[in-house]
Parts: sequence; C-alpha cells; structure tokens
Amino acid sequence: MSAMFRSLSGVNYRLWFAGALVSNVGTWMQRTAQDWIVLTMLTDNDAVAVGITMALQMGPQLLLVPWSGLIADRFDRRRLLMLTQTLMAVLGLALGAMLLFDVAELWHVYGFALALGVVSAIDAPARQAFVSELVSERDLPNAVALNSASFNAARLIGPAAAGLLTVAVGAGWVFLINGATFGATLLSLAMLRQGKLRAAVRAPRARGQLLEGFRYVADRPDIIAIMVAIFLVGTFGLNFAIFTATMARVEFDHGAGEFGLLSSVLAIGSVTGALVSARTDRPRKRVVYIAAAAFGVACLISAVMPTFTTFAISLVLVGYSSITFMTTANSYVQTTTDPTMRGRVMALYMAIFVGGTPIGAPIVGWVANEFGPRWAIGVGAASGLAAAIAGVVWMIVSNDLRLRRHPSRGIRLMITHSVTPREEAEEDLAVDESVARRA
Repeated sequence: MSAMFRSLSGVNYRLWFAGALVSNVGTWMQRTAQDWIVLTMLTDNDAVAVGITMALQMGPQLLLVPWSGLIADRFDRRRLLMLTQTLMAVLGLALGAMLLFDVAELWHVYGFALALGVVSAIDAPARQAFVSELVSERDLPNAVALNSASFNAARLIGPAAAGLLTVAVGAGWVFLINGATFGATLLSLAMLRQGKLRAAVRAPRARGQLLEGFRYVADRPDIIAIMVAIFLVGTFGLNFAIFTATMARVEFDHGAGEFGLLSSVLAIGSVTGALVSARTDRPRKRVVYIAAAAFGVACLISAVMPTFTTFAISLVLVGYSSITFMTTANSYVQTTTDPTMRGRVMALYMAIFVGGTPIGAPIVGWVANEFGPRWAIGVGAASGLAAAIAGVVWMIVSNDLRLRRHPSRGIRLMITHSVTPREEAEEDLAVDESVARRA
C-alpha cells in the first residue's frame, strides 16, 4: 500500500475510517442546513445569528476542557465514543422532527447547538486520542491526515446534498438523515477487533489531574506557539459558514444550492491538502506557520474575487492551505505529547481551536453585516498572517530560526531543529539500547 494510505492496511483503522466517512457526510449536511435555516428561515439574513449559533455549539469545548480531557484519559475511549455518538444522533433526530412539524424557532436551534456542543466537547478529545489506539505510533501522523481527508471528502458531498435536499424536501429531512448516519460510526466501533487495539495508557487517579494538562503544556513552549496560531486562525479565520453563506446570499444573491456548492468546492482543496499531508512521516512546526501565511493570502484573494465563479475557484486554495495548517498542527501536538497526557492535551488543543468561535464568530458576523462579506473574509486573512508572524517570532526567540552570514551568499535565514522532551527521551533510550548491545 502506498505511503499516503498506509494506515488503511490495518483492519481496525479501515473500519473506523469507513464509519467516520459516512457519519461525516451527515455532519456536513447538518451543518449546512443549520446555518442556512438560521440565516434565511428563522431570521432575515442575520449573520450575527449564525455567529451566535456557532458560538453556542463551540463554546462548551472551552468551558469543559479540564473535564473532557481527563475523561478521555481515564475511561475506555471506545465505549465513551459509543455514548457520545448515540447522544448526537438523538439530538439530530429531535431537531429534524421539530423542523418537519414546523414548530422549530430560533431559540430551539440555539438550544440544540448548545446541547450538541456539550456532547461534542466530550467526544472530540476522546475521538482524537482514540486514533492512537488504531495505528502504530509511526503511522499516527498519516492516520491524523487521513482523518482530515475523510472529514473534508465528506464536505464534497454533504453541503451540496444538504442544499439540494433543503430545496427539494426541506431542512428537517437533512437533520433526520444526519441522525441516521451516526449508525455507521456506532457499527464500526462495535465491529472493531479489540484484540488488535493498541493498549491505551490510562491516567491513574491522583490529586491535581484536572490541571495537569495545563502544567504539561506550560512546560512545552513549542506546543504553546502552535496553540497561539491555532487560536488566531480558529477564532477569526475558520468561520467558513459565515463567509460562504453571506457571499452566496448577500454578495451574489444566490440560494441554498449555490451555498452548498461553495462548501463542496472548499472541500476540494481541503481533501488535496490532507492527502498531501498524509505522505509526510514527521510533522514540522515551520509547515504550520507557512500554511498559516498561505491561508491569509488565499483569503485576501477570495475577498476580491468579482464573480461567484471566481470566488468559488479561489476557495480551493483557501481549503488547501487551511487543512494543511490544521492537519500539521494536530499531528505535531499528538505525536510529541506523552501518551498518558494525550487526551488532556488534545482537549486543550480542541478547546483553543474551536473555543475561540464564541468570540470570533459573532465579531465576524457583525463585520459581515456592517461592512459586507468581503471585509469579513479580510478578517480571516488577517488572522492567518498574524499567526504566521507570531510563529516566526517564536522560532527566532527559540533559536529555531536564525540569521547567519554566509561568506559568499551574504545573510541567510537558517532553520534549526529543536528537540522536544519526548524526542529527547527517545534518543536517550536509543543510546542506552546501543550501549547495552555493545556491552
């Protein structure tokens, strides 16, 4: 099997990948329908309402981070995921029924978004950390990238299908279909060969465990720098629902079908970026910051596109750069974190990644309302460029990036490699084993 798809050689990861792909299609259908009904059915093109909905759905990730990460480290992740996936299915089916019976109001959607956010806050770190039980440590970056490819391949199908179904039969059926797709993930979890799962190192009961993840990250400035970049882009840049919905509706005067199409086009670049990342054996910090800068430039290009077609084409680059940024950052944090701390660190990572949405989404929605959708995309561009600048500053301070004078080529930027605590321990172990062999 090629290096790009090497994680799929394991039966457990194949089962997980297949179930997640089906469920991800339903998730994207629901996301698209949810944003569209808030913007057009329950309000009069109010981008702030879309931002509030996103904030309610993402906010619990931030508030519950001490508990969600500890739960992921302490309990059986497979069983935990079966519980969270079941609860999310029930929520989707319930809102779908309310829409079908035409009793849903804006506050119902707000309540649904908040409940879904609470369940997702528990689900996300467990799901992120569970991947390490399906593949070897060497294949973990590849598995993370393929997960991103699955999620964004579903974006090719889900939004377009949601747009067509919303026009044809109504948004309620979209939510019902999403609820049914969670069955695929539940089935894959039930079919996993537990004897082939890698044994997860459970965190023992001890005092101060809720804060241990924060202390661990505080001692890892490289992870802090990654999380700063993730916060900036996640808060102000990854508000694609606001960008595409307002551009389709307000700037180009199109409907639900075209809105779904924009999300699908965005996914073309995202899938490509994820597959390219899957070929990488080792995620590197500098790629995170380069991708952040590319995302900023791509958003600037999208903001000035004059027609619907050119805007849609520009979203391919936005999708490619954003998923390269997210996948590389995620892989770096996971692969350099101690396994006993992985759930708590990923909970903090996910909280910073999506927890800034309660701040950023309403602000970006307000900018779209007051100044127009193009200026809202400009805010996203600024976030990517700011993240890149912050990363370069950190690399200079940490001596990862230096200015050196070459005798014949003048002053040049030199990139050095700083060793993480985990890499240092692995190198020490390798030296000890070599000495033992010689003895």
